[in-house]
Amino acid sequence: NGISFKITRPNCALLISTFKYLFLGPTVKIRINRSMGLRVNSSQFTLGGKPFRILGGSLHYFRLPRAYWKDRMVKMKACGLNTLTVDVPWSLHQPEKGELRFQGGLDIESFLHLAAEVGLWVILRPGPYIGSDLDLGGLPSWLLRDREMMLRTTYPGFIAAVNVYFDKLIPKVVSFQFKKGGPIIAVQVENKYGSHARDGNYMSFVKEALQERGISEVLLTSDDHEGLKYGGVQGGTNKTRIPVFNFPNSPVLVMELWTGRSDGWGGLHHSLPAEDLLAVVRETLRRGMSINLYMFHGGTNFGFMNGALANPSYKALVTSYDYDAPLSEAGDYTQKYHLLRDLLSSEILSEMPGLRWKEDYEATILFQHLSLWDALPYTHEPFKSQFPVNMENLPVNNGNGQAYGYTLYETTIIRGGSLKSGRNIQDRALVFLNQSFIGIFHHRNVELAVPDGKKRTLSLLVENCGRVHYGKDMDNQRKGIVGNILLNHTPLRDFTIYSLDMTPDFIDRAPWKSVPNKPSFPGFFQGRLFVNGYPSDTFMKLPGWSKGVVFINGQNIGRYWDAGPQQALFLPGPFLNSGMNQVIVFEEAEADFKIQFEDSPDLGMTADI
Repeated sequence: NGISFKITRPNCALLISTFKYLFLGPTVKIRINRSMGLRVNSSQFTLGGKPFRILGGSLHYFRLPRAYWKDRMVKMKACGLNTLTVDVPWSLHQPEKGELRFQGGLDIESFLHLAAEVGLWVILRPGPYIGSDLDLGGLPSWLLRDREMMLRTTYPGFIAAVNVYFDKLIPKVVSFQFKKGGPIIAVQVENKYGSHARDGNYMSFVKEALQERGISEVLLTSDDHEGLKYGGVQGGTNKTRIPVFNFPNSPVLVMELWTGRSDGWGGLHHSLPAEDLLAVVRETLRRGMSINLYMFHGGTNFGFMNGALANPSYKALVTSYDYDAPLSEAGDYTQKYHLLRDLLSSEILSEMPGLRWKEDYEATILFQHLSLWDALPYTHEPFKSQFPVNMENLPVNNGNGQAYGYTLYETTIIRGGSLKSGRNIQDRALVFLNQSFIGIFHHRNVELAVPDGKKRTLSLLVENCGRVHYGKDMDNQRKGIVGNILLNHTPLRDFTIYSLDMTPDFIDRAPWKSVPNKPSFPGFFQGRLFVNGYPSDTFMKLPGWSKGVVFINGQNIGRYWDAGPQQALFLPGPFLNSGMNQVIVFEEAEADFKIQFEDSPDLGMTADI
């Protein structure tokens, strides 16, 4: 019980996390073809009573179209891996308290069925916190409506919400466990709790919540060496701190062997040389360890799901989650894939599937325009408040607040002077005077000069660029205006607030017009993409545009920004129709009025890790 293993980090920029095993209860007698689940036997794992080495890779169903789930799994199997590790994002499955989504691209049961069909074992990571470089680490933003909320603790409001979620989620996965004939051989309790740990009872609560609902396979948790002191629990007891020991004759699983790294806006695209990754994998296997490649295939941060880094300073993650992984964002083979396949080919491997065609469609001209100001009557009913109200506490979306997108705050001023945000703009705001742009607030720019004048409307269009997904700062991730904005040291009051979560409902009702010679910004631009025959994957480039969001047939493809590094957005073929497709761009500042479509990615200037 409660054994943890220390792993020495190699001399390269990879996080090799240490790993903790929780062996729970006596061996259960099951059908002969499932005689024993994942167990430790001397210096090796066993599965079904036979020696077993976990050769795993992470794959996120929510970061790729459902139509591509099987393709990515088959390519994983063909690379020589035997186990798929998958995270379950609470925020996407329960966007509102009273609504749980398990259909379409969130059909976890169908995903697990496919894994079994392809012949992959599964390590399930149901959270409630998963990290995964997602907004708020995959926790739903409506939790932050409670001003006293303490995420990832036994705070009553948090555990009550977890219980409601697990009551719906866990029954859907219980039958997929190994002992019941399914592919799930292990379930991870939380993730990297040592980085956040402040409640010695919390991990025990999560463990028991899983077991009470029928999880009976081996439980484990993942953390780095230091974090394991604070982020684990023992099998049947409530221990707040676990010492880290070395057991040279026990098996070791490297739960997150990073194949690359995520990118942040304004930085460079991170690349881990294939030879460096291969050297670490080869040495790890030589030492008899099991591995999980994070990520084997990254995918895409569609919509507004991306997370953000807090240290050393705030930086939101880009739309691509390519991760420099063995399988690219578009599912293509890389040098890493081929080298790993050669290394892992001790057995006869399945044939590598063919690649999907990429198309360089004809450029789309965006010929219709709708200014932000003209769109306001077609959005949520505005809310009037004496004080600014953060996104999460706005009275919208059935009392769940606003999770993502933009919020517009308007008030009247009667003089100019010094406007100070005091870091109460989260995360970035375009500032307008009578709808004319005067400047930007962001994390490093907290003061603007407002020209003198009489009575005028001051507007602040605030964007949630992504909530921090890791560390001790997660309780402070409310977005929008989160405190006083001062004009000449006097707090602004009496706001009209518009929630602009960028859902596509209002698009068809709004009064679109032909693009004028000098269109106003921010604004929406609409055009058409014609696809002849079966739709193919493509990459959208927007040279001459500044910053905004692209929608294809109502699907939020994600953000673009000329700050880079990412220069092209992946557009999967399943999001397109044969024939005519609607293209809408929300642009903050400047536009070229056309979108280019290319057959290859452009993730920007590269820096080796």
